[in-house]
Amino acid sequence: MNETMLTYYLYLAAFIFSAGVFVTITKRNAIFVLIGIELMLNGANIVLASFSQFDGSLRGQVFAIFAIVLTVCEVSIALAILLNIYRKSKVSNLDELTEVGN
Repeated sequence: MNETMLTYYLYLAAFIFSAGVFVTITKRNAIFVLIGIELMLNGANIVLASFSQFDGSLRGQVFAIFAIVLTVCEVSIALAILLNIYRKSKVSNLDELTEVGN
């Protein structure tokens, strides 16, 4: 991989990460916030994989796969928590959600 391709991958990662930040900041629905966090993590994974490809080792790709596995676990737990909150309070907007317990 030459440096020009690495630059394109870094631009792509920055765009995806920025989109994730934008979604996380502007949306108040809990599902969209999770999607924004997922976008930010995928941007970081692109950076890890592209630097790994540029470096010639597989360490970055291994870290990216490890981060993907952790992200899947995090999203499944967060969705389970959100479903339980929605069952109890019928609210998915984070601004309206003032009390989690009871």
